[in-house]
Amino acid sequence: MLRAAMVALALAATLPAHAQEAPPLPEGIQIGLSTDRVAITANFSGADLTIFGALENPDPLVSRQGRYDVIVVLEGPARPVVVRRKDRILGMWINTRSETFVNVPVSYSMATTRPPQDVTTPNSYKQLSLGIPNIYLEPEDKRDSPITIQEFTDALRERKEGLGLFSDNVGGVQFLSQNLFRATLRLAPNVPVGTHKARAFLFRNGQFIKETSTQLAIVKSGFEQTIYRFATDHGFGYGLFSIGLAMLTGWLGRIIFRKD
Repeated sequence: MLRAAMVALALAATLPAHAQEAPPLPEGIQIGLSTDRVAITANFSGADLTIFGALENPDPLVSRQGRYDVIVVLEGPARPVVVRRKDRILGMWINTRSETFVNVPVSYSMATTRPPQDVTTPNSYKQLSLGIPNIYLEPEDKRDSPITIQEFTDALRERKEGLGLFSDNVGGVQFLSQNLFRATLRLAPNVPVGTHKARAFLFRNGQFIKETSTQLAIVKSGFEQTIYRFATDHGFGYGLFSIGLAMLTGWLGRIIFRKD
């Protein structure tokens, strides 16, 4: 009995020490924008958007080894897009085929800490729909042949990249300390207005850990904003005004440049 009591007492003495050992908090990530609204004018020629972020509860050893990676994406609002193919017929280029895609992001800019192949695996990118090659472009008519759909999908991606609306910036995410980082994303001169979504992905030793997001509004300002709002809210009146202005401009041009 005495021995059993001593064992019980010893176990009781060790319980508070174990109770104080709380499990490590999970790693996380947070991002913040210096502004949640970007105003652009007619002479807007593009800009760099800076996003700051921080790691939550990072492992000090992993941080010192540089095994944390961050990918930041700025994705524009989704809209339907029609891709057309032109063929030369009787000496003229004519639209012969088209494919409609639904829910296509109007823009997509990505920044990474390192080259994408050094951050994680291709399968992980595909599962997260992360990166320009992995943006899911859904065709409206899924009955078309896979070869045709792939042809138009590749053409759409190529067109977006050519316009600067799909872009990536390798090394665009830089750690300022063991848990603070800065991401630089490029806004194209023709960046569409609307609500854009900034997303940050945290990886540890190539494994996806956590994602967070915030929103950014891109709007027109000044006289351009007035015209944009009028065209959006009063489409029919804007159409009549445009036709009248074109007719007036043509008439004035004819008067000014008339040869006597």
